[in-house]
Amino acid sequence: MSSNIRIDRICEHCNRNFIAKTTVTRFCGDKCAKAAYKKRRKNEKINKSNTQTLKIKIDPINIIQIKDYLTVREIASLLNISERSTYRLIDSGKLNASNLSERLIRIKRTEIEKLLTKF
Repeated sequence: MSSNIRIDRICEHCNRNFIAKTTVTRFCGDKCAKAAYKKRRKNEKINKSNTQTLKIKIDPINIIQIKDYLTVREIASLLNISERSTYRLIDSGKLNASNLSERLIRIKRTEIEKLLTKF
């Protein structure tokens, strides 16, 4: 049992008029349907990649916000300054730091808040 429906449609891919035989037809032919599928898959991959990149950028910031004691590198990224500038703040006494060993310097989060309220 076939339908005698003839619907005037516009292809979603190439925007040409065509006659559809069903109510759900979206493309004028197989070529446009395949091209639209490839475009849709490509956009899905791009969106997935963008969300992964955004997650990688945001995760370190979330981790820094949770910690009570931060490293020099984390302080630098949090304040958007260089690591050398962070060391200068520590050397000048503007930022109090705990020196656990020669290479283990930790700064308490409250010290950063004190530094920012001074200015």
